[in-house]
Amino acid sequence: MITRRNFLGTTAIIGAAGTAILGGQESKPVANSAAGGAPESTVANSAAGGARGSTVGTYLATRLEQAGVRDYFVVPGDFNLILLDQILENPRLRMIGCCNELNAGYAADGYARSNGVAAMVVTYSVGGLSALNAVTCAYSEDLPVIVVVGGINSDSEWQDKIIHHALGEVRYDYQREIYAHVTAGAFSVRHAADAPAVIDGAIDLALRRRKPVMLEIACNLASMPVPPPRPRRFDAAPASDSAALADAVDHAAELLNKASRPVLVAGSKLRPPASREAFLKLADAAGYAVASVPAAKGMFPETHPAYAGIYWGPVSWPGVASVVESADAYLFAGALLSDYATTGYTAMIDPKKLLLALPGEVRLPGATYAGVQLADFLGALAGKVRRNDASLEEFARGRMKDESPAVAPGDTLTIAEVSRQVHDALGKDTALLVETGDSWFHGLRMRLPEGCRFEIQFQAGSIGWSVPATLGYELGFTTPTRVIAMIGDGSFQVTAQEVSTMIRHGTRPIIILVNNRGYIIEDAIHQGPYNKIKNWDYAGLMEVWTNGEGKGLGLHAKTVGELTAALARATTHDGPCMIEVAIDPQDCSPDMREWGTRVAEANGKPPRS
Repeated sequence: MITRRNFLGTTAIIGAAGTAILGGQESKPVANSAAGGAPESTVANSAAGGARGSTVGTYLATRLEQAGVRDYFVVPGDFNLILLDQILENPRLRMIGCCNELNAGYAADGYARSNGVAAMVVTYSVGGLSALNAVTCAYSEDLPVIVVVGGINSDSEWQDKIIHHALGEVRYDYQREIYAHVTAGAFSVRHAADAPAVIDGAIDLALRRRKPVMLEIACNLASMPVPPPRPRRFDAAPASDSAALADAVDHAAELLNKASRPVLVAGSKLRPPASREAFLKLADAAGYAVASVPAAKGMFPETHPAYAGIYWGPVSWPGVASVVESADAYLFAGALLSDYATTGYTAMIDPKKLLLALPGEVRLPGATYAGVQLADFLGALAGKVRRNDASLEEFARGRMKDESPAVAPGDTLTIAEVSRQVHDALGKDTALLVETGDSWFHGLRMRLPEGCRFEIQFQAGSIGWSVPATLGYELGFTTPTRVIAMIGDGSFQVTAQEVSTMIRHGTRPIIILVNNRGYIIEDAIHQGPYNKIKNWDYAGLMEVWTNGEGKGLGLHAKTVGELTAALARATTHDGPCMIEVAIDPQDCSPDMREWGTRVAEANGKPPRS
């Protein structure tokens, strides 16, 4: 039996019978659907499989649809094949077959970013454990990914049989035990009668916590009959404690109103729409200068008159660090102040001036208020703060105009010129996705036009994420959105084959493949021969993957003019396009070198005696 505490203080127990128990009681249907993932709470009305009766698998399919899933990511294996047959009976769900489970997990991560919730289906052990890193990353990025695993035959456990895909020992629970550490809850269906409550409880927890869950369904139960699902609500946002909320708002307003130059800083936990809207309301009311930590880029409109830029300690946008760090009060809303976010803990953040609002609690100098939800706190605070634009005026006085050096079409490409041309390609119907590496630093420097989306896997920083995430991210949109992804060659080699899935399903991303012959971000932290990789003809792979079926296009660019022409062609191409840009390995962002030095120093601190 596994017991673990979640951030709300309730306990998830994986019991011997296989069902999940929450807060010491067997999970009950709680109610909801987050259609499209956008609303905080919506009513589910679809009834796939209802009149004809339901099975465990069709029940799951209906609940996934009601939660807002339209596409689900799959790698088949013998333990999930019957379950996949059952899910396929729902015509409103589309199966997206991926090349491997790690990629399926990253694709689900991307889908959850644009759609609000995602699902994937893999097989027992070899599939579930292959997906584990992607699921762990989704946990760190606050993404509700429902990981469905086809489990072993429910009778095998009671007969102590050795099972393939497993350890070669009579131990079956290790997958759930591992997943319990990197999800909001690990659930198991071992009796068909338990399936509706377990499925509902798993989905409800994923949406409430905005974290992944794992749901293991025994392979011989997938086609077993269960009562048809009834309309219900999945309540995605827990309610605030009203007294704690009022006290937190009053205390925060008092601190901010007596400050002479307060500032606001947006954090990544503003991802839920209600939290972003409440933060915007607060910014409009307060008039303070507004910055974002790197992980929150794009969550506050960068065309807003109060927006100053990215706060990242010594590698912040020009003028931003001085405005934030000289403030006499700063409210960080939903910010995770990690080593990466603070450039090796070198950001000058004074705990005595720090107001930190997080999902579930507000930490103020001298007091912490539990049971306070982020959107509720920010929205209520907007009605209590006095307008004060002193920090914004200070930033405006010191703001420097960005200037790009003149270039000619025949000039050799630099990474700065690549960044400039990518920025010029952005618009209200585009989204920019940047991979871990130098792409981070160039993407974070761009000021986004109105309506442009931005994604970065900043907390996890797992190289290779962006290729499958680009696939899932585009599929998750309900309106036409052109995704532009900046990806380094080293990261690309980790998950490259998922480009073939983009071609298969007719997605239309523009991939800017930065070929600088290695792991340049690792070099910035610590140089060594292990950071060098074998060079590929990356653009040439598009023809290999297309193989006469689909519309993959690969282009090369070595000069300014060649990139200009390639981008013009890519924007009119009706399929995935990869533009391989050749960049000198020594040509990288000065910010990355500065950041790498600071992170290396933090990593290399000697142990305390």
